Amino acid sequence: MVRYDDAGGAAATTPTQLLESLGSFMRRCLFRVLAVGPIPHHFAFIMDGNRRYAKKLNVEEGAGHKEGFSSLISVLKYCYELGVKYVTIYAFSIDNFQRKPAEVQNLMDLLLEKINELLKEQSIVNLYGIRVYFIGNLKFLSEPVRVAAEEVMMATARNSKVVLLVCLAYTSADEIVHAVQESFKNKSDESLAVNANQVSNGVINGAEKVEKIYSLTVPSIEESCKEKASRVCNGAIERVKGTEDINGATVCTDGVSCDYKSEAQALRAGRIGNGVTEGFEEKQGNNPIINLVDVEKHMYMAVAPDPDILMRSSGETRLSNFLLWQTSNCLLDSPAALWPEIGLWHLVWAVLKFQRNHSFLEKKKKQL
Repeated sequence: MVRYDDAGGAAATTPTQLLESLGSFMRRCLFRVLAVGPIPHHFAFIMDGNRRYAKKLNVEEGAGHKEGFSSLISVLKYCYELGVKYVTIYAFSIDNFQRKPAEVQNLMDLLLEKINELLKEQSIVNLYGIRVYFIGNLKFLSEPVRVAAEEVMMATARNSKVVLLVCLAYTSADEIVHAVQESFKNKSDESLAVNANQVSNGVINGAEKVEKIYSLTVPSIEESCKEKASRVCNGAIERVKGTEDINGATVCTDGVSCDYKSEAQALRAGRIGNGVTEGFEEKQGNNPIINLVDVEKHMYMAVAPDPDILMRSSGETRLSNFLLWQTSNCLLDSPAALWPEIGLWHLVWAVLKFQRNHSFLEKKKKQL
């Protein structure tokens, strides 16, 4: 078969190219049919089975990971053609650092190689306008890998058609701890800023009340001491005779004169006796309160909505510390195929199951 290029010259079309064109046309037709129903916005993948795939074919482990990367490129292309906006992949767990040092080093070298490929002009990232985020505790990565990841994130920052989130040195437990710590730090900084502003404006809580207590004259204290001492007893002490010690405050009765300090202590004891400690109230009011929205705002995955579908290859149903916070209301799919074997029909079948359960999933989300 012969086709003609733009210059009018003949260009040969190989059978492989013909099959690729036919396959692309059939995919477009299939995806248009799927588009009649709801399409997931966010697809997450646990890429499990690369080593088992290599063992199955009796090849080295590195070959299995390379085949897994090829499968990932195909899946990303299918998601783009289907209209999926967000794709998250579990590339490397913090727990994976416990593997053999040689295996970890080989994986880091492969990651560095594939990350650098993303910077090439003709990479899938540039062809489809994909923005890349590397999610996780990146300080665990070697410096070359971390620097390369940061370069890819900067280079793709203006892309907006599809978002790819690569979870590296990630576990959900680490993400939650990080979010809580950052939320507390943020709230503490806000509280310190408010207190500093109050001090700078000459406002100190309780200062005016203390000043009033110590500005009382001796005669007025003597005249009101008996009355205020009885007020101390309301709700705290049934009867006070003479001079008694209440919570460290000297209370004067029957006309016995009090000094300035005793008067202040009596007033404080009165507040304690009534079941209210003003200082405690002020401390409670100043304590930072962390809300759910604060924690979610500081999650690593805050840049994307919660997944609609989470697929784990190789038939495993464990989440393995992946997106535990975000997957309470998403479809879990566990095809038996190993990750390098995952293809178009596994993706299509997952979307069909999502469409079948869509109304139920949406109902569960609204109940939260």
